[in-house]
Amino acid sequence: MFIFLIKNPYLCIEKIYFSKEYSNTFNIIRNMKTIKIIALVLGLSVCLSGCKTWNNMSKTGQGAIIGTGGGAALGTIIGAIAGNAGIGAAIGGAVGAGTGAIIGNRMDKVKKQAQAQLPNATVETVKDANNLDAVKVTFDSGILFATNKAELTQTSKKELNNLVNIMKQNTDVSIDVQGYTDSTGSDAINQPLSDKRAQSVANYLTGNGVAYSQMKNVKGYGSSNPVASNETAEGRKQNRRVEVYLYASKEMIQKAQTQAQ
Repeated sequence: MFIFLIKNPYLCIEKIYFSKEYSNTFNIIRNMKTIKIIALVLGLSVCLSGCKTWNNMSKTGQGAIIGTGGGAALGTIIGAIAGNAGIGAAIGGAVGAGTGAIIGNRMDKVKKQAQAQLPNATVETVKDANNLDAVKVTFDSGILFATNKAELTQTSKKELNNLVNIMKQNTDVSIDVQGYTDSTGSDAINQPLSDKRAQSVANYLTGNGVAYSQMKNVKGYGSSNPVASNETAEGRKQNRRVEVYLYASKEMIQKAQTQAQ
């Protein structure tokens, strides 16, 4: 089996870091296109065509090898580019492929629950800092809040009640809440507004039965990490959002590690 080595794996990340100051377009590329590039690099890190053993291996076995080869370090790199590098339990080491498969199956069930019960939110699978599957739930701020306000609307409370039910059924899942604005206005306005909106969501969840121990990080990021161009009304609408990350707690990881032995 042949292994491809990358002479300078940080080169693309370095370029992305410096480009983010120039325009919103580069920020979007940083968040979307580059993730695909890194995924391609990971796919090429193991030669798939020149190894008879690989070709005869099941999809599950192939996934386990890729998962082990990528490790937590790659998960951190991808997470950093996606704007969620801080998401994930602090476990002090890499997670094995067997553990990752168990957690991946569990988080897929959480994702399906969220998709079924949160029809007005965008639900997707992302990687946490441990390279484990996590669930990202994005709420349009227009659904949750009135313009320039941080108080939840009645409609948003109905939506968040469904999220409360999901978390009560998954008490070993941790939660991070992140608030964002568009680039209209100054940071002096956007930063505290995003902080207050993230806190409003977190307060509502814990105030309605979600355990405080599940709530790990609550923070606003102002207009940083845009997911669309701030040059258009539709783009600004997408950037005004609250992201809720659901990921494996330390307890879930430890239990999965025991099961994988």
